[in-house]
Amino acid sequence: MATRTIAGKTVQVNEEGFMTNPSEWSKEIAVEIAKEEGVGELTPTHWKVIEFCRQDAGNGGKAPTLRRITSVAGVTTKEMFALFPKGPAKKVARISGLGKPEGCV
Repeated sequence: MATRTIAGKTVQVNEEGFMTNPSEWSKEIAVEIAKEEGVGELTPTHWKVIEFCRQDAGNGGKAPTLRRITSVAGVTTKEMFALFPKGPAKKVARISGLGKPEGCV
């Protein structure tokens, strides 16, 4: 398994750069990955989605799909694309320290 240093912390990642151990995640890591992904500064709405994804993954064992996020977290698809442009489910999963959601290319 590969490792990478993000926000001064060494974490395990897979070949696509997704963290493989969600317990290694921190808010500082999320901020750094958001910058890398071109998301910019994380707003309270970003954090709402990130926290939902982490909680949902903790319950279900995997990152939620875009459909699940929009139907359960109370954020529209349009808002998701505004918050996390060009592949919102994949970007929010990476920022949340989770694996790639099912169905993402």
